[in-house]
Amino acid sequence: MNTVSALLGLFFAALIAATLLPTSSEAVLAALLAHGDITPALLVMVAAVGNTLGSVINWALGRFLLHYRERRWFPVKAAQLDKATRHYQRWGDWSLLLAWVPVIGDPLTFVAGVLRVPFWRFLLLVATGKTARYLAVWWAVSHATA
Repeated sequence: MNTVSALLGLFFAALIAATLLPTSSEAVLAALLAHGDITPALLVMVAAVGNTLGSVINWALGRFLLHYRERRWFPVKAAQLDKATRHYQRWGDWSLLLAWVPVIGDPLTFVAGVLRVPFWRFLLLVATGKTARYLAVWWAVSHATA
């Protein structure tokens, strides 16, 4: 397996999984971890950076493109936006630690942009949650094969 190709594949799988497109990067990470050719810490780092960057894209969309929300092509439906806004307002910035959770995570990062959460606070919380999730995948794979 070509290491560069594997890392690029993981990076883009993680990035796409963090946008509003429904994909899973955990399976890619788990397969690469199980294969054992690449240092696990490097795999976790690449997945976390890619997934965090995908959330930054969502934040930027919320921050700069909200005025297009009535358009049919707009990536977040009104119901998703309302639900994520209520969740965010209830739990505040700490809810960004859950940006990795399927279904609610992507709209949360979008709402953070809409609500103009400071970028560095957003980045710290999202990266922490996403890295913890990938560390949990690493732990699960390492204990499943042990």
